[in-house]
Amino acid sequence: MLTADDLARTTGGRVRHGDPGQRIDRLSIDSRTMSAGEFFVALRGERYDGHRFVADALVRGAIGVMVEEVQAGLDPSMRPIAASGQSEGEAGTARPAPLVVQVADTTRALQDIARDVRRRSGSKVVAITGSAGKTTTKEVAAEFLAARYRVFRNKGNLNNHIGLPLSLVELRARPDVAVVELGMNHPGEIRTLVGIAEPDVRVWTNVGDAHVGFFASAEAIADAKAEILEQAGPTDTLIANVNDHRIASRIAGFGGKVLTFGIDVQADVQAVNVTPRGLEGTRARVRTPAGEVPIETPLLGLGNLANVLAATAVAVLFGVPLEEIARRAAALKPAYHRGELLRLPGGITLIDDSYNSSPAALKRALETVASATGSARKAAVLGEMLELGAHADRLHEECGGAAAQAGLDLLITVGGTPAQAMGRAAVAAGMPAASVAHAATSDEAAEIAVKRFRPGDLVLVKGSRGIGTDRVVERLKVEFA
Repeated sequence: MLTADDLARTTGGRVRHGDPGQRIDRLSIDSRTMSAGEFFVALRGERYDGHRFVADALVRGAIGVMVEEVQAGLDPSMRPIAASGQSEGEAGTARPAPLVVQVADTTRALQDIARDVRRRSGSKVVAITGSAGKTTTKEVAAEFLAARYRVFRNKGNLNNHIGLPLSLVELRARPDVAVVELGMNHPGEIRTLVGIAEPDVRVWTNVGDAHVGFFASAEAIADAKAEILEQAGPTDTLIANVNDHRIASRIAGFGGKVLTFGIDVQADVQAVNVTPRGLEGTRARVRTPAGEVPIETPLLGLGNLANVLAATAVAVLFGVPLEEIARRAAALKPAYHRGELLRLPGGITLIDDSYNSSPAALKRALETVASATGSARKAAVLGEMLELGAHADRLHEECGGAAAQAGLDLLITVGGTPAQAMGRAAVAAGMPAASVAHAATSDEAAEIAVKRFRPGDLVLVKGSRGIGTDRVVERLKVEFA
């Protein structure tokens, strides 16, 4: 249980108004979506200031607020002044003055609260980072661990300096294990998140070129991701992908125990006799410190096999039986828009990987398309990959070449100049110019797609979130229903 006094003690703040013993059940940072009885934390950011919405939160029924300073939207008794001008008394008896906790920095306070809850919960924390596959690895690891434990996982990709604390506050329910992901696009962010989560187990999946626009090189990305190694004690464990040379070269200095995983390389959790099964997934024999087990997963591609291996390493560390791991691996389903295989009634087989994209992830998806059999034609709608900075044109051109090598019969690129460069590179690599089209927006791409795709086609849709290629997916679902 959290009380106002707990918040003040943890954050170094003070209870300005209300009962210090007041129980606080849920925190909110968005006055638009909060429910009555929640406690509103007014965060400041570069483009927003939650203090502007303190009065709105109280009008919506917030039990109290955390602020850096008392706002003009509150009268001297700390009661909200409604934007409509209607006094509380017009609707009945006025509510008592709400709880107000004042702190020096609300963002830091939220992080301090989360760390305190994490410590008091007694839960073991597994934290996952990497350039790609974090969410899938999190979901698979949580599924495997659920065979023996009460497991919490953070929702969606709440993995930054605000989302992670909001997730960790939920550990008041005292799950046995919490599985969370740590995201970043600048140096220092993983270090901050490790300091908040204080993970018992750290998982490093890969180093790719996502967000390379914020870094000088892939090596610089690896250095930033390597912050997952910091602040470790002798009882902490690192689970590391030794197929990735940038990871393998950085793990020697980890202060705890190391458990490695990899495909067809020497590792503690090792996949051998790997058999790609196209759209049916992958089969492999997996060797672990607890023995060997055959595993089949319907998740597409070798990238997802690596994610399953990472999750297997977590599960083995926590004593989950291998037979249970194999049983659950066979029943896995991809997360929404993350490699979903959809067989539409109108005859199109659709790989919906529209949630996000990066050059490395796109190349792996194209490898899956290349290995697939049974379709009349192979096609792709590929959105521009954002946050690549000065590397954008070169990396898109590389992916255009990979698209041609994957044997695509049709390619629609979506976005700006880098997406156009991808299409030109595909033509240069051998695709007929008539088989490559470009659209400035995903809605335009959807129009082209419904005219050019036909029953029997295998279609991959992938792009950065900001390009919105999920709109192409939704349109195809309607047109080929």
